[in-house]
Amino acid sequence: MTSMLSRAVGTPVARLEGPAKVSGAARYAAEYPQDQLAYGWIVPSPVPRGRLDAVLTDPAAEDVLAVLWHGNAPRLRGSDDAELAVLQSERIAYRGQPLALVVATTLEAARRAAQVLQLEITAEDHDVALRTDHPDHYRPEKVNPDVPADTAEGDVEAALAAAPVTVDVTYTIPALHNNPMEPHATIARWDGDELVLYDSNQHPSGIAEAVGAVFGLTAERVHVITEHVGGGFGSKGTARPNAVLAALAASVIERPVQVALPRQAMFSVVGHRAPTVQRLRIGAGTDGTLTAIDHQTWTQTSRLYEFVESAAVVTRSMYPVPNLRTAHRVVPLDMPTPRWMRAPGEAPGMVALECALDELAAELNADPLDLRIRAADPAHAACLRAGADRFGWSGRDPRPRQRREGDWWIGTGVAGATYPATAMPSTARVRALDGGGYEVAIGAADLGTGARTVLAQIAADELGVPVEQIRIRIGDSTLPAASVAGGSSGSASWGWAVTGACRDLVASKRSEAVFDTTDLVEQQNEKNRHACGAHFAEVRVDAVTGEVRVSRLFGMYDAGRILNPRTARSQFLGAMIMGMGMALHEESVLDPAVGTWVNHDLAEYHIPTHADVEWIDAAWLDTPDHDLNPIGARGIGEIGIVGSPAAILNAVWHATGTRIRHLPARPDKLLE
Repeated sequence: MTSMLSRAVGTPVARLEGPAKVSGAARYAAEYPQDQLAYGWIVPSPVPRGRLDAVLTDPAAEDVLAVLWHGNAPRLRGSDDAELAVLQSERIAYRGQPLALVVATTLEAARRAAQVLQLEITAEDHDVALRTDHPDHYRPEKVNPDVPADTAEGDVEAALAAAPVTVDVTYTIPALHNNPMEPHATIARWDGDELVLYDSNQHPSGIAEAVGAVFGLTAERVHVITEHVGGGFGSKGTARPNAVLAALAASVIERPVQVALPRQAMFSVVGHRAPTVQRLRIGAGTDGTLTAIDHQTWTQTSRLYEFVESAAVVTRSMYPVPNLRTAHRVVPLDMPTPRWMRAPGEAPGMVALECALDELAAELNADPLDLRIRAADPAHAACLRAGADRFGWSGRDPRPRQRREGDWWIGTGVAGATYPATAMPSTARVRALDGGGYEVAIGAADLGTGARTVLAQIAADELGVPVEQIRIRIGDSTLPAASVAGGSSGSASWGWAVTGACRDLVASKRSEAVFDTTDLVEQQNEKNRHACGAHFAEVRVDAVTGEVRVSRLFGMYDAGRILNPRTARSQFLGAMIMGMGMALHEESVLDPAVGTWVNHDLAEYHIPTHADVEWIDAAWLDTPDHDLNPIGARGIGEIGIVGSPAAILNAVWHATGTRIRHLPARPDKLLE
């Protein structure tokens, strides 16, 4: 029974690891001291398709311990992920693919030797450009996260033909790249026939299983340590080649090896948000009642591994309509494999849906807020109304290009937001410590979201003690297995396991308790719940230069119980700013001739900075959802990016009268 004297949940407790991070005491993956540590440097493919015939090394290279390539690397076992079969084949599948690994006694020596390494390559014609008329496009069976690619309800064509008001628009979103502050990094060490990995990832037990399988080891023989992670946004949700390469090299030279990716490699071997082309057709009555939606999307995958960006899936649940069709088509190209990136599917899908809905509102000469409230379910409508009141929507002139101050056109926009509320199987252990206090152990990963702190708050309330008496152990694959830190499911999943273990400990009066949520989670996830929200934006657009400034950005959310207002606000605002980047800044620019991204660094891949964020805020309804899990939380990490780009783009149209259907909204597009 929770003590009424201790109510940590719901209070803005500061991050427990904050002092260690700001003082430099916190260790990240590449920072663990090792005896005789060697350094590996990846040699990437300079061509997008072809065959590696030979590798010529300099026998006089100083401090080089090994040069591994498919001609001499030890053979690996099979894996479901072909990108983990590093240095195993002569085939080249994309530019930037690891073709060799130079291992040396110093990082500088490894990098220098890699730069002068000679690769004998037979290059072949490549295909890297996504086209909707591509002859190799196909209908996948499933899209991320393992849901049907296509759905159909009612008669969409007949409903569209009969609708008095329709829109038919296409939105294109370029490839986008995860760029967490800490690039992917691994230190690998073999202790006999067991493998130790200090690795930056979002799922320690999952990495242990995946890397173990590659080397023919059970997960129990792979110890993954992930104490601190400098961000991931999905890119660290699965094992990446750096972990396998480090372990492979360590087995060859019989000493620990570090492989830390430079920023440029983050644009090739760790995944990205796939580009999408999305066609939306919406039909409505003259009163704004939606009668039909048809959402068709085209995207790409690599030739190594299929990953399909599920952009149309969000349309299946956002606005109920009697006639609904969604479809995905995918093109295999000589490009790196797309992967998870914050709100995969939902983020790009809601850009097209919410902008198309705004275009429908313009055709109807209707208030886009009222149109959404009419179409939304009660929870979404509540967020829209509450957000509009806080933002100051009332009295807005719906006509575009009506408000100007000096050289600046000013406009406002709105968009809805939704994200699935799920929990995943996890196990937690709680034990009483000698001398007082409790230890909570769970193999979760804290990406910087504040997971440590929130879990300590949950345990403190359940055990009736102050947060200071809770010791949290996470980030280690030898701890009780936890789900991946992704899908906005961390707190709901791990908090449920911690709650159960604490309650069992109190009820049994034992010194230790373990709680596994597997059976309970499977029952709850059948109920198809969502967190929801609404975004409001005000922008200024320079009439002379086309520069866009977001003067106000506000989000209102219903995400269940808010466990820690301080860390929650950080998550909401961070995602909204990431959405701003998606709308106005971020774009991975492809050069088809060479088959790669030309802006593969943070000098040319533009993201929002402090100067771009003028006024931003978030609020929430704080309505616990105890039907989902005992702590009543739904998850908040991703919903802030779902809809915020559309709100900004809709505001740009309201300011200028120009629709930007090909993201990002650069100044040159507004001056055309």
